Amino acid sequence: MFRATVTALVILAASLSISASVAAQSQWPDNAFAIKKHDFGTVAVASKTEFRFPVYNPYTEPLHIQTVRRSCGCTTPIVETEYIQPGQTGSILARFNTDTFRGKKGATLTVVFDKPFYREVRLRVDGYIRSDMVFHPGAIEFGTVAQGESASKSTRVLYAGRSNWEIVDVRSNVPWLVPSKKLVSRGAGRTDYELTVAIREDAPTGPFQNEIIVITNDTKRPEVPFPVAGTVESPLSISPQAIAFGSLKPGQKIEKRLVIKGATPFTIESITCEGWDVTFPKVAVAKTIHIVPATFVPTDAEGPQKVTVLITTAGEESVTAKAILTADIRDE
Repeated sequence: MFRATVTALVILAASLSISASVAAQSQWPDNAFAIKKHDFGTVAVASKTEFRFPVYNPYTEPLHIQTVRRSCGCTTPIVETEYIQPGQTGSILARFNTDTFRGKKGATLTVVFDKPFYREVRLRVDGYIRSDMVFHPGAIEFGTVAQGESASKSTRVLYAGRSNWEIVDVRSNVPWLVPSKKLVSRGAGRTDYELTVAIREDAPTGPFQNEIIVITNDTKRPEVPFPVAGTVESPLSISPQAIAFGSLKPGQKIEKRLVIKGATPFTIESITCEGWDVTFPKVAVAKTIHIVPATFVPTDAEGPQKVTVLITTAGEESVTAKAILTADIRDE
């Protein structure tokens, strides 16, 4: 009787385990793909038109993307993260081939996983590639721009069709990217514009991928996106960017090694943090990299902390870098 009961329990546990596994397999694509469709809208010939599908791994084992099949040559899928670790997010890049295709196009991208189990997920991209309008080049790539400095680059917009066609406006969705247009030539059904995009001095640091919207006087599909990308680099950087001290008592000293890098040689004037006393050995020799053993003491800080550490260089052309300090200051 006892053996029969144990056997029944083992069978029941195995059955529940299999059921849970089957349920997980049936549900995991919805957990993994927050976005399964993307519409590029109307784009010009030869414009750089791409979209990244994020892929999240909610499991305790790595996800492996075996391959991605496409239903149409108008779109090229690129697996950017072949193995996605547990709790991490990877991506699949869908590149619309605007240089070789025209008109309304779309593709189904079938993503094939073989680990931790086999599954296929279908993604969809659509768009309209207008043949009468060409960007040359197809995107503006700024590369690296120093923070606080302005920069500008241009592309040509070539149109063949109506004699009265024109670009009526160009717009940006961020204030520090400033687009402008200039009519270069018009005649024999052809129109040539120069489109310029400038980065203002107040652009935030870090990489960016944005779009400038070109608005024409077409009654159908008047808005055409144009991609703009680059990286704004600070003249001074600090590592680590996040300084986590955990639990401390008021007045307790704690040391943190900071690596401070600059575009040109510099010396450090001060390191400050509200509610904290920060001391460090000053070095009179200007260098592009300083490794600083800084000592932090909570003076007026109490309770949970999330404050800014500000590093300032010496000299007339002083620059600053920031990091975030977190801690919990308690008497007990």
